Amino acid sequence: MRRIEMFKQAMNEKRALKVISGINNIDLERVEMIVSSAIESKATAIDVAAKQEVLELSQRLISESNSDIMLMASSIVPMELANAVNLYNVDAIELGNFETLYREGLTMTSSQVISLVEETLSLIQENRSEILFSVTIPGMLPISEQILLARKLEELHIDLVQTEGYISQEMLNMELEGSRLWLNRAELTISNTLELSRNIELPIMTASNINTITAPFAFAAGASVIGCGSCINRLESKLSMLAVISNLMEIANRNGMMMSTLKDSKMISSIEMTSLV
Repeated sequence: MRRIEMFKQAMNEKRALKVISGINNIDLERVEMIVSSAIESKATAIDVAAKQEVLELSQRLISESNSDIMLMASSIVPMELANAVNLYNVDAIELGNFETLYREGLTMTSSQVISLVEETLSLIQENRSEILFSVTIPGMLPISEQILLARKLEELHIDLVQTEGYISQEMLNMELEGSRLWLNRAELTISNTLELSRNIELPIMTASNINTITAPFAFAAGASVIGCGSCINRLESKLSMLAVISNLMEIANRNGMMMSTLKDSKMISSIEMTSLV
């Protein structure tokens, strides 16, 4: 089974975990530590910067380990995403996240996202059917606009959307303590997940400060995939990374088993009701 098909199966069963190396992380030593930790912990996917050296390193590590992990490349530059697909044969691409723009005081509108998506699609059209395409929904948008954007992405046959927890400069100026700040971001991305799951059919990947504490809430809100970066990237040892990713995989697999049980229970109830008619 192709790596992308295995990811889709985990996504459909709501037990997928994407480890995020970082859209701006081009430190090859750190990248190698994160990617190898994700591989050894049997994470479902690894998301790396759409840069040549990073992609070549990641592909080599996956190949040498004969891993089933799906390789995703992230960027907000269509040509970088296209190169990742056309030149480096990644399994998936992510348009986003937009945090680097926010830090520079910039914004991202729905029309800008659609424009970037359409440009990317035009550049990868020959290989579109071979890859999975994910798009980040800007967390700074009002939820009504997020829903409308997600529906437009559905029309463009995007495979899944990723939520984010947008923190405004005003919130940063509130000088919240570290734990309160990441909890606020997690609360925002989880609430975005909840609203989107009620209004769209696309699978949702919940990211932004998702860790072993907040991951169960993300799944409960309707996430099919959790994207975890900061809780792993800030660690200094591979042993610590392995422990955290393994714990996240346990949470994801537990959710998958629970969803399977609920599905079986509904099927049994439906059969029982039919037999009574």
